[in-house]
Amino acid sequence: MIRFFQSRRAAPFLYPGEEFRPSTTRKLRLTGVAHYALEMGRIRLIVTGGLFVLAFALISARLVDLMIIDNKASATPSLASGGSDFHDRADILDRSGTILATNLPTANLYADSTEIIDANSSAARLKLVLKDLNQASVREKLSSGQRFIYISRHLTPKEQIAVNSLGVPGFHFEATKRRIYPHGSLFGHVLGVTDTDNQGKAGIEQYFDHRLKTHNHPLVTTLDVRIQYAVRTALQAALGTHHARAGAAVVTNARNGEILALVSLPDFDPRDIGTASKEARFNRATLGLYEMGSTFKLFTAAMALDKEIVNLTSKYDATQPFKVANYTIDDFRGQKRWLSIPEILVYSSNIGAARMGLAVGGDVQREFLQQLGLLSAIDLELPEVGWPSYPVPWRDIHTVTISYGHGIAVTPVHVAAAVSTLVNGGIAVNPTFVKIPEQSNFKEKRVISDNTSKQIRALMRLVVREGSGKQAEVPGYRVGGKTGSAEKISVRGGYSENRLLTSFVAAFPITDPEYVVLVVLDEPKGTLATHNFATAGWNAAPTAGQIISEIAPMLGVFPDPGADPSPTLASMLDVTEANAELITPDFTHTFGGRGAFE
Repeated sequence: MIRFFQSRRAAPFLYPGEEFRPSTTRKLRLTGVAHYALEMGRIRLIVTGGLFVLAFALISARLVDLMIIDNKASATPSLASGGSDFHDRADILDRSGTILATNLPTANLYADSTEIIDANSSAARLKLVLKDLNQASVREKLSSGQRFIYISRHLTPKEQIAVNSLGVPGFHFEATKRRIYPHGSLFGHVLGVTDTDNQGKAGIEQYFDHRLKTHNHPLVTTLDVRIQYAVRTALQAALGTHHARAGAAVVTNARNGEILALVSLPDFDPRDIGTASKEARFNRATLGLYEMGSTFKLFTAAMALDKEIVNLTSKYDATQPFKVANYTIDDFRGQKRWLSIPEILVYSSNIGAARMGLAVGGDVQREFLQQLGLLSAIDLELPEVGWPSYPVPWRDIHTVTISYGHGIAVTPVHVAAAVSTLVNGGIAVNPTFVKIPEQSNFKEKRVISDNTSKQIRALMRLVVREGSGKQAEVPGYRVGGKTGSAEKISVRGGYSENRLLTSFVAAFPITDPEYVVLVVLDEPKGTLATHNFATAGWNAAPTAGQIISEIAPMLGVFPDPGADPSPTLASMLDVTEANAELITPDFTHTFGGRGAFE
């Protein structure tokens, strides 16, 4: 045995079929059997390769079907519906960096109805965890045969887990984002809303829609959460106290037009816009047009003083109403005597303002109001802005009534911006929600002289110290302002004495104004506390005073305990009759109009 293993040699390793391959050292003659085996090997290789090619072809075809053909047919959210996951939106911040609007990751629930085994059972089970769904509608969707159909959008993580736990085949989730507003209704009218696809549909969201979708950095606004909250709280309380139908309030920087707060009540929560009433969705501060009444007397006085038609010692005859045709212009609680310019403002004389406006003339009046921005839509970063309503042609009767705030309708923001121009030294300001750089190079537009601005500030201070705006006084802050109580137009035509729009526009500190506050109340009612009066001095003025007392410390404006340097009415009237200029305008032309309540 030992000899056997030593003499045997190990056979070389050959690949299958290699034993039939001709050798370089030895040529083999292929027999018929060997040739057949070789051909069978080749056939097997060809068949195997063909199967691999076919398999890859089938896989490629399926991929094409899934990515292109089936994708179009099923209308996936990312391609067909412009789903909200296609773009993100930048945050919106207040002036201090507080988030006003941001995005929250959520999930949309959709279904492939071809995968649904039992539509009735699936709809019933889904209703158990998503109670707001309409079961019949869901059942119809699940029976539609569609490959992609939305069932519910913006599920919370808890809801998503609950749906997933059902284990129902055919339900799927789409990652998306939802726009949220942490402060609820506080900024509803300013911020606006987005739709289910995160497209801006109102307010700043709509105006800056492209910028919010294409920029990563936040949009910083001029708004201040603290000021907005204080203003809304005070206005809401005023509506309740005076049983007013609605209201609006604005706080602006008198020097550059930046809006710190803008409130319109009733308002709405952007998170639940679908249930908001038409009244709640209407922005009264920027879209509502109102005859603002006696606040317009500030513009009439500024115009007459700046054009040097009058001076502070000039007087007009207000001893009795004057009549033209069937119209009578009268004063509410008239003084029945000649009134100086300060007295016309302090006692809010319609007769005095009308005579002053007529002395200036309609052409000059119209041009002046245009320079103040009161005859065109405000250039504000909101789509909801109103275009003022004014008479065309502009006749003498319109000159008279517009002098005391009737016959022309503007928005509250118009008035706030125009008064800012009057008190800041005479430089026109444009209201804005976008912070203005400190080193901005915008070209100043002067509307009135600095001296006229000082005179208007002195007159506004008189109204609060000794006139109809006494209840707007805030000790130490030297508030200046003007009341307005305008009768609203009746549905039957003419004016209704029982339906008033009251307003108060204030500036503080009046010696060097930094901020303007405007409060508007729609149809307030008299109460026992107001002795049944419903005019602005009893409701809008104290509301403005309350707002100023709340926001002044927040804005870094602190009380001044020193003596008030503003002139009193007595000191302004301390002139002899020889120095007083008695003005008797020509009233021979035809005009008429209805008097404002004050």
